[in-house]
Amino acid sequence: MKTVGDHLYVATLLPYDQHMKIDEAAYRRFLRHFLDNERFVKMGGGLCINPEAGEIFYLTRAEKRRVLEIAQEENNGKVPLIAGTWALTTEETIETAKDCKALGVDGIFVTPPGGAQDVTSCWDADAYPEIWLDQIIAQDRVVDLPIVTHPVGGAKPPFYPGLPIGATLRICREVPNIVGWKMTYMYDGFRLIAKGLRSLDRHVAVMGALASRWHEYKATGMFDGTLSGFWNFAVEPMMDHLDAWDRNDIVTARAIWDGGLSELQDYVADMARLHIRYKTATWLAGLIPNPFMRAPMPKPSRVEIETLHRLLSRVGVPVIDIADTRKVA
Repeated sequence: MKTVGDHLYVATLLPYDQHMKIDEAAYRRFLRHFLDNERFVKMGGGLCINPEAGEIFYLTRAEKRRVLEIAQEENNGKVPLIAGTWALTTEETIETAKDCKALGVDGIFVTPPGGAQDVTSCWDADAYPEIWLDQIIAQDRVVDLPIVTHPVGGAKPPFYPGLPIGATLRICREVPNIVGWKMTYMYDGFRLIAKGLRSLDRHVAVMGALASRWHEYKATGMFDGTLSGFWNFAVEPMMDHLDAWDRNDIVTARAIWDGGLSELQDYVADMARLHIRYKTATWLAGLIPNPFMRAPMPKPSRVEIETLHRLLSRVGVPVIDIADTRKVA
């Protein structure tokens, strides 16, 4: 049975004005880019508000709430909408989850704790799953909503940068409200985690994240939905590709993939520049006013701008004039 996890969620970006404040008008226009796309809606599209791509790590609680208010006003129930709950302390994370429920989300999007090395870069999730599990349970108790996870941690290959298999399965078994697992992994880790999720006694959606591997994942059948920032800048060619797979038209799917989509997604998928390239590509596509992210996130380089401009053009995404990009880098 399909759940809240079985949808094509956009990890939505957040545009800022020249003073690095939330540009509410630009954000509304950006959300309409998806909500007014009837094909995206019919394919099972959804919105994830306040994800990492939306810079949740650099927003105040009040800003997160305002962003979600705007999204709910624009969405008005048209597509499933889930929202991030991350905050620096567990106490504020729980309060943010309460805000999400009060604003009527369809589910919450949970991310592991931030801060000290014990709970971030040095965290051994198989040995100490409670570091995140306890926080998920605390949120679950107060909101009782479907949960989609964003598993990131200090796992070694093949599970980097997600959670290892032991912790993944334990968390899913102990929290029945978990309906989707964002697949943050490289290919080998993805295969192991997807098979593990399929072994559970209930359905937990395998949700594609890095679109640079969707061609392979669709071929394996390990693909129930998405939670991805790649949708922000290339919705039309990405829908064409998935639609071809859904029709079992492998020739067309391969032609789209080999015709430039794979090259674009591979370039964006550099983990050290992922979110910078998301936002830069979305700006180049004319969907937001600028590519800037709040510090300490850096500005894009000139090489990134020119490369993304070329790759977007190749797959048929309308782009702004390259001359208009020189004011940025």
